[in-house]
Amino acid sequence: MKDKKTKKVVKFPKLKFDQKGLIPAIVQDDKSGDVLMVAYMNKESLKITLKEGRTCFYSRSRKTLWRKGETSGHIQKVKKVYYDCDKDTLLIRVNQKGVACHTGEWSCFFRRLV
Repeated sequence: MKDKKTKKVVKFPKLKFDQKGLIPAIVQDDKSGDVLMVAYMNKESLKITLKEGRTCFYSRSRKTLWRKGETSGHIQKVKKVYYDCDKDTLLIRVNQKGVACHTGEWSCFFRRLV
């Protein structure tokens, strides 16, 4: 991938996808720090996310790619993408337009256990 500012080719680390070719992605609001949702990505959805600048995930139940907000309009514009020390989880910081949860809540984490 080319860095837009310097036009250099940027090498990505060797991320650890699971046996199904998936990696968990934690989505966090870039301004508030709220954790919005957790979803899964495969290599193709990660490439689309980086290319388009908005989140794209892999649906484990439907076995297909889906772009956040493609039907609701509640898109997530990608600001930063991090990976953890084990290279097996992504943290994606976004500007959320609308709500993140399919229930209509701002975050999927609106239920408190303790």
